[in-house]
Amino acid sequence: MAVSLGSARQWHWISSAVCLVGMLLFAITGITLNHAAEIPSTPKVINHELSVPAELLEAWNGSESEAPQLPVNLVAWLAEEHRIQIPRNHRGEWDGSEYYLALPRPGGDGWLSLDVETGDLIFESTDRGWIAYFNDLHKGRDTGSVWRWFLDVFAVACVVFCLTGFWLLWKQSSRRVSTWPVTALGVLIPLVIALVFIH
Repeated sequence: MAVSLGSARQWHWISSAVCLVGMLLFAITGITLNHAAEIPSTPKVINHELSVPAELLEAWNGSESEAPQLPVNLVAWLAEEHRIQIPRNHRGEWDGSEYYLALPRPGGDGWLSLDVETGDLIFESTDRGWIAYFNDLHKGRDTGSVWRWFLDVFAVACVVFCLTGFWLLWKQSSRRVSTWPVTALGVLIPLVIALVFIH
């Protein structure tokens, strides 16, 4: 099927509109990731050492053969009394007496440890700030399936944007003699840097 100049332009501007905010985000976070060690950051750490009421552990259904979830009433108690949010689909590690739950998230981390026999619970949450949050969005780190799907759609839109841009360059190159020299520079500069300076 032949691609007309008009349809190429249309797909080019549609894909550019779809990519605009995402491409700006990835460009900025590309810089912040490249200079992550130079950007000052003071992680905010929150610690809780709690004693879980015995009645909240009565519904405990953990076993050594599976990684259980915390009882619903315990999850609600943590949220209401201590503002500790536990994901609905969480899965922890269970050794028969102690429960451990990792709580990674973009821009931060966390964990929870519960001794079911004594009711002693330790919770720690680390927040590395907004720059770390957006850097993790860039990498797709601990972002969940919906964000990963967005990254796939965004990548396809970027491919459409690039291919239609190349098509427009090719169709109009006869009227712009600098088209291919500039395009060649865009290929050669990163190639030379990779071959000469990266070892």
